[in-house]
Amino acid sequence: MAKLKKSGFIEGAFIATICIIITKILGILYVIPFYDIIGEQGGTLYGYAYNIYNVFLIISSAGIPLAISKLTSEYTTLKQDDKKIRMYEIATKVISVFSVASFLICFVFAKLFAKLIIGDLDGGNSIADVTLVIRSISFALLVIPMLSIKRGYLQGHTYIKEPSISQIIEQVVRIAIIIIGSYLCVRIFHLPVKYAIVISTLAAAAGGLATYLYLDIVTKKNRKQIGLDIESKSSKKQDKEIIKKLIGYCIPFVIINLLNNSTTFVDMVLIIKTLPKLGFSAANTEFIGSVFTTWSVKINSIITSIANGLIISLIPNVVKDFNEKNTKSMNLTYNKCLKIILLIIAPLAIFMSEMSTSMWNVFYSPNEYASLIIKFNIIVTIFDCLYIIVNSLLQSINAQKVIYKSVAIGQLINVAFDIPFMVLFSKIGWPAYYGAIAATLLCFIVSNSISMHYLNKEMHLSYKETIKTIPRFIISSIILILMLRVFKTFLPVDSPRKLTQLINLAITGITCGGMYILINFKSIIGILPEKLAKKLNISIE
Repeated sequence: MAKLKKSGFIEGAFIATICIIITKILGILYVIPFYDIIGEQGGTLYGYAYNIYNVFLIISSAGIPLAISKLTSEYTTLKQDDKKIRMYEIATKVISVFSVASFLICFVFAKLFAKLIIGDLDGGNSIADVTLVIRSISFALLVIPMLSIKRGYLQGHTYIKEPSISQIIEQVVRIAIIIIGSYLCVRIFHLPVKYAIVISTLAAAAGGLATYLYLDIVTKKNRKQIGLDIESKSSKKQDKEIIKKLIGYCIPFVIINLLNNSTTFVDMVLIIKTLPKLGFSAANTEFIGSVFTTWSVKINSIITSIANGLIISLIPNVVKDFNEKNTKSMNLTYNKCLKIILLIIAPLAIFMSEMSTSMWNVFYSPNEYASLIIKFNIIVTIFDCLYIIVNSLLQSINAQKVIYKSVAIGQLINVAFDIPFMVLFSKIGWPAYYGAIAATLLCFIVSNSISMHYLNKEMHLSYKETIKTIPRFIISSIILILMLRVFKTFLPVDSPRKLTQLINLAITGITCGGMYILINFKSIIGILPEKLAKKLNISIE
């Protein structure tokens, strides 16, 4: 096992983002054969299981990797190795308890959750089938949370490569079991689709177990380098201090992730309850709900993976700057994140939105609702990425009250406006489900505005460097949209053949993406890792 190597902010963010993007692309590509095997109703059933699972996963472990990363960075900066090791030991015990508790609640109350999701909706999946798949995926809760401890500890030392690679391992194992298992189940043994979904949900636990073994080997081989060879000295006072900090750091991350995920869950529940009253059939309602909560999320994850890659590297670096009172460095890091959103995330979202029909048809089956939903849902993802970055930075500087305020107000807006917007859009002749997208967009705009105002006024973080980038972004985005529409005129975006759609996407993406990069070459190079730029023989000013 090679020696672990530390990564700087941009380099670490680059490594993490590339690995997350690879993971997400794999997560999208497997959907092509998987969706073909299980069909629309099977896809909806799969989505039900994962939405409940995500909620419990967030409660049991979402805050742990980032909280441990933050605490590890803090104790390392302050040279308090004894506290760092003790924190690692305590976190392991706490997460073990949470994992078992989450599994038991999810398994035992699966039927109750199934009734909450589909209520009295007739003509779709049954409560018994939804209960079965929720119970099968609950086993992953015994494994996945334990990964968060090892990942967070390594990330806190700015060892980004190994935790990032572990995500690819987890995805590869999971996908292999899903594809092989569902194919054998449906096509060879001709069993009902629900059993293919059971195998596919159990794959999450198998992928997690393989990844845990990999990270366990990494940590054991490098015990001395990451300080695990030191014997911790436990005292009740020190343990209380560590537990208090650990819980204090975890709660905001859990709230951010839980409320962020609740946007999807709330949309699903309210869509299922509202659309039938506006004239949609049960089958169409279930399908639209699954597009919102599962299938469009997979496509959007290409974009959100960039933001998630950034925060893995952002948090330990910002914590270090905050403890050292280095506002200048913190401001530089923050503005680099904002520039990445403007120069990379937003143009990618524009491309995917403009090519939404081809994007959907490549991965799934043509559908009258789906491409219209993801066309606008992808744009909302830009604001979701900003939400992830801004709230993670606030957590890094211990501004928890601002997080609670901004997130709570945003989520209340989403809940309050979901149904009224759907009814309003239906009455004025627009697709009713656009109301759910509009409510989510409003939620993110308000929440981000509150958080960004605080960072500017109270933490004195400036937006001047990012603002300078906006005119170039607007001009190049207009050029990108015009180019995409010209390409759509000449290329058959509605072709029923997946290969044709894929070739169209490749030609359009390479040509239009290449032109966009040329227009913004200097700005994009400025946010690349310095080592990569040197390898490309490019100087960064």
